Amino acid sequence: MSIKRIMILLAFANLHWVQSQTITSGPPEPPLGKRWVLNPELSDEFNGTQIDTTKWFDYHPQWKGRVPGLFLASQVSVKDGFLQIKGEKMKKDTLIKNANGEEKFTIAGGAVVSKKTVLFGYYESRIKAAATTMSATFWFSTNGKTKSLKECDKYSLEWDIHESIGRNGPFEGSYFANGMHSNSHYWYTDCNGEVHDYRAPQVVFQNAELSSENFNVYGGWWRDEQTASYYYNNGEPKHQKFYSEINKKPFDRPMHMRLVSETYPFPWIELPNDAELADPTKNTVYYDWVRAYKLVEANMPIPSSNNEPVIPLFNEQILFHVAIINLVSKTILKIPIQYKAIEDREILLKLSDPEGKLIKETKFIAYTGYANLEYDMRIDKKLEPKSGYSLLAIIRPLNTKDPVDIDSSTLIINLKSK
Repeated sequence: MSIKRIMILLAFANLHWVQSQTITSGPPEPPLGKRWVLNPELSDEFNGTQIDTTKWFDYHPQWKGRVPGLFLASQVSVKDGFLQIKGEKMKKDTLIKNANGEEKFTIAGGAVVSKKTVLFGYYESRIKAAATTMSATFWFSTNGKTKSLKECDKYSLEWDIHESIGRNGPFEGSYFANGMHSNSHYWYTDCNGEVHDYRAPQVVFQNAELSSENFNVYGGWWRDEQTASYYYNNGEPKHQKFYSEINKKPFDRPMHMRLVSETYPFPWIELPNDAELADPTKNTVYYDWVRAYKLVEANMPIPSSNNEPVIPLFNEQILFHVAIINLVSKTILKIPIQYKAIEDREILLKLSDPEGKLIKETKFIAYTGYANLEYDMRIDKKLEPKSGYSLLAIIRPLNTKDPVDIDSSTLIINLKSK
């Protein structure tokens, strides 16, 4: 790409940034000009003593469960810092009538469903599966079906960030006990009333360890109507294009979040046995937390909520993230900056000449979240082409007398002529 005037920069991010790469949660890098902020309506640390009924149903409003597993609110609890869903053998079988007769339920499972819906965003949860063949799932879906393009047809959506079980066995779906498994379903009812499950190719992350041995972080970025990206323990993503043969932009409707422990179709996955369902060290799925993020403009303030505590979601930091930037003019520097802030902060920029003399000092508000932006730094004097300019960026508390620096990063700038 042709660049009329460029600056070649040697970036020195501090050790704080390097260490933070071991963090296994948090959203991916936002697009330029955007900022990830927490969506509290679908986020929960589960640190209370009961489920937050302003956010969640402790049952599935539209689904009783897959036979023989019945969703019961009695199996859902919040304690010891976790949302817990316990699978158990029912003391008495339950018969439920439907249009086709009766269904017999013998196993108790559970479901937690968000009261609000979302459209696009990044979602993650830290989960430890039960050591049984009951599921540990983190997914989204619409309620009911919507008319499609032909008016006589309908569709609904399902987006599975992760589905798993907690142990292997002599059955085809045994692989569901390891790693991460992500799917998307375009549930289509044609004009003849026939239902089709149209899926994109499954995304899988491999791991020899069982999902019930340790907690893992499962993340999904619903980018737009056509694509999603998946993240396993905050590693490199894998991507998915939604099925689009009927609708070119299929995932176009808001969906509810669902945290569910169910029985899977037998014999693809065998049913949990009585012994493991009776064992309290095996029969419970643990959700440490669930977090939802939405993209906003990098420079847009977000009203704070007095009801939501400040959660240390990030290691607060600032860095320059590219080696070369364009020089808009000799008096304007377009500075690429990324920062992470758990509350509104202040960023201070100091530009010095090769001899260390201060040329320009400016500051601006860094609104809470994870931002990726370009800041236009206006210079009062013409900069001469030479090497050794330095630009120091500091993130620090806002509206504080004698603030203590939280993090800093420095660029060494070699300015070239046209």
